[in-house]
Amino acid sequence: MKIRRFLSVFLACLLLATACLTVPAYAQPSKEDDFIFAGAPDITIKAKAALLVDETCGLTLYAQNARDKLYPASITKVMTAILVLDAISKGQLTMDQMITTSTAAMIDIDEDSSTAGIVPGEKMSVKDLLYCMLVVSANEAANILAEAVAGSREAFVAQMNQKAEELGCEKTHFVNPSGLHDPNHYTTCWDIYLMTRAAMQYDQFMTFCNTKAYEVPATNKSGARELHSTNFLISTWRDTGYYYEREDINAYAEGIKTGSTDEAGRCLVSSAVCGDRRVISVVLGADVQDLPNGDTRVLSFSETTRLFDWSFDNFSMQTVLTEDEMIQEVPVDLSKETNCVLVHPANDTQILLPNNVSVEKLTRTVKLTNEVADAPIAAGDVLGEITISYNGTDYVTVPLLALSDVNANRFLVVKDAIFDFFRLTAVKIILVILLIAAIAVAVWWRLRGRDRRYGRSSKRYRSRSYRGRR
Repeated sequence: MKIRRFLSVFLACLLLATACLTVPAYAQPSKEDDFIFAGAPDITIKAKAALLVDETCGLTLYAQNARDKLYPASITKVMTAILVLDAISKGQLTMDQMITTSTAAMIDIDEDSSTAGIVPGEKMSVKDLLYCMLVVSANEAANILAEAVAGSREAFVAQMNQKAEELGCEKTHFVNPSGLHDPNHYTTCWDIYLMTRAAMQYDQFMTFCNTKAYEVPATNKSGARELHSTNFLISTWRDTGYYYEREDINAYAEGIKTGSTDEAGRCLVSSAVCGDRRVISVVLGADVQDLPNGDTRVLSFSETTRLFDWSFDNFSMQTVLTEDEMIQEVPVDLSKETNCVLVHPANDTQILLPNNVSVEKLTRTVKLTNEVADAPIAAGDVLGEITISYNGTDYVTVPLLALSDVNANRFLVVKDAIFDFFRLTAVKIILVILLIAAIAVAVWWRLRGRDRRYGRSSKRYRSRSYRGRR
């Protein structure tokens, strides 16, 4: 009975020790995606909100109220285009598929709003409807495409909101496919950037958005009609004062989408290319400024131009690491060949920096996988990483690789393996439990032996005691 109780306690202790060895899970910290370069020159944009992202690096260069809820106007059509192009990629629609305009698609379309003059019963291809929607911002084209994709505007709007959520848009809610004003139809600069980045994954998207002029073929209801872009940065047909092109640095604008309502103000999401760099800008809630000479300036275009110039004039790609650069020596154990190995960056690394921040001002932080690397080590093994930062902001992290092979000594490896085994917490706990068990067994055995020597003989002695008369 005593042995059974002892074994029960022993097994319970062993299970408890095993449970204590469970590795806890820790939540990973989230990364702030509204990253702004430290050391960048100041600029203020005349609009309710603005955002500039260098798409090549995926880093934010400028943000002004970029997460405030605002009205997007016809920039909404970027999301409409995403769902149409997605339906085409899935085979649900084709570019050449003819769509007949329904009467329902024309509801709420005012003559004063942006249209392409499409009428009920008119047949037009999906491709031509996309040109109408993205070149001249035709509201009825957005409704027609929405019905073609989802069967109704209401069903399509539900898909828009679902897609926005999938893209990580946290402050976006759509009410219609066109962007006509509604108090519950809103988004942010950051969310528009997320939508635009997703739309640019479709090759056809930038083809439509960057088209300056397009002729829609004659239809059953109309002769051929010519479309001209509403984006003054890429077309001079409507206004000549905003076209963006800089020959000195080979920079030019590409697309993307304009928007304008009384409530939203002048809005624009656009991009510009300079060499290998591409930047995406979003300007919301800009005004039309009256000039002293009687002219006007549409600030959504002029402020976007300022952002483009600011980014190209004040930022450049700089080499901060080279693959053949030796960073430091890492101590080596379990080898008799050497006691250290050199590490170097995994690749040549360039980052976008403000021109007034030299490479010498950057901070390098090396983090080794282990303070001492165990042999064997093969050339190219990752032994750590190096982080480049400035003014407390991390710009890039690059793996550090071993420069050469380091062979291990068998005796040292076996010796270390034995020591490692006995350093394991589980092994230590089990050894302690076994030691306690051994002591308990020894004590129990000793007590049992004493009972045999004294307890039983005394009983025999008592049983043979004098039973005479009293």
